[in-house]
Amino acid sequence: MNLLDRHIFKSVLFTCIGAVGLFAFVVALANFVRDLLGPLLAGQISVGMMIRLILLLFPFAVSYALPMGILTGVLLTLGRLSADTEVTAMRAAGISIVRIARPVFILAALGGVAALHVNFESMPWARVQYHQEFAEALRKNPRNFIVPKTFIRDFKGVVVYVGDRPNNGDLLRDIWIWELDAQGRAFRIVRAESGRLDYDAATNSIIPTLYRAKVEERDEKNPEDFSKSPKAPSIEKAEEIRLSLGGYIGDGVFHVKPEWLRYQALQEKRAAVDATKPEPGHEKEHARLSMELAMIVSEKANLSLAVFAFAFVAVPLGIKVSRRETSANLGVAVLLVLGFYILITMVKWLDRHPEYRPDLLMWVPNLIFLGFGFWLLRRVER
Repeated sequence: MNLLDRHIFKSVLFTCIGAVGLFAFVVALANFVRDLLGPLLAGQISVGMMIRLILLLFPFAVSYALPMGILTGVLLTLGRLSADTEVTAMRAAGISIVRIARPVFILAALGGVAALHVNFESMPWARVQYHQEFAEALRKNPRNFIVPKTFIRDFKGVVVYVGDRPNNGDLLRDIWIWELDAQGRAFRIVRAESGRLDYDAATNSIIPTLYRAKVEERDEKNPEDFSKSPKAPSIEKAEEIRLSLGGYIGDGVFHVKPEWLRYQALQEKRAAVDATKPEPGHEKEHARLSMELAMIVSEKANLSLAVFAFAFVAVPLGIKVSRRETSANLGVAVLLVLGFYILITMVKWLDRHPEYRPDLLMWVPNLIFLGFGFWLLRRVER
């Protein structure tokens, strides 16, 4: 690799690393705010566990950030080189566009290989570890789901309010529990002077034991009918209420989604499904499951190929546009990526129609980008 190749390669490499880091941070930040910020503020997970979980988020974020980062990095670098007339000087010296872009294509090929490893190995492993460790961290401190002076709606069919929890212990004071029907109407209201919390690992539930409680029961069929006087007995001790954590941290059994499987496990599951004879009347469901696994493989492979396809488009586009402005190049990159993912999403809508072969149609967006890039490259070369 000569001096010119090293100059272009290093310029594109460092810009791409910065762009990939930026997009990965944005994706990871969105997941952090959605999943981790609430439990962290509520004291359900420690700062050390939060850092560990954030690190496990990054392989997932990088799987989406790599194509976007390569596209943005190439656009920014070649746009700047073209705006500074460096590309013009190279062409005046008799160097073709394809020769100028050779270091970019080498970098894109390396990025595609890295994306294959991330999509089929690193990301699935990290997703499984993330959900396992997150659920385990919450199960270690299930009582921390009860936050004083907060209406807690994390439990299915139940709203809980606790006035005080001295020293964050098991003792609770001023407890309100609203049991809701399918339409979200309260048919049973429990208020207790005090109580304590116990965790039942077998049922993955928090069991509040209430003292000096008053229970108001309404008509379950029509709890908003106030013409009937509700039953309101007072009881000294109540233990029958269970607050299931299944809707928040699962049912206690970890379920690995197909997209979280590594390549070998994914292929083995696909082979097992194809080798299984469907039961009578379930042929369509069997074909849909087989196609779902095939589409997961195609999608991961296409996200890896997209690294090269995006670079192939970005080379002539960056030279042709000739912009130094970062915001303009970022805007072009976002529009191209948005178009790519819209096409991918449209193909994924066909997952229930295996007769259309959506696993093969998944390759169409990349073929479009490669064709578009080839057409642009010829125009710029001329």
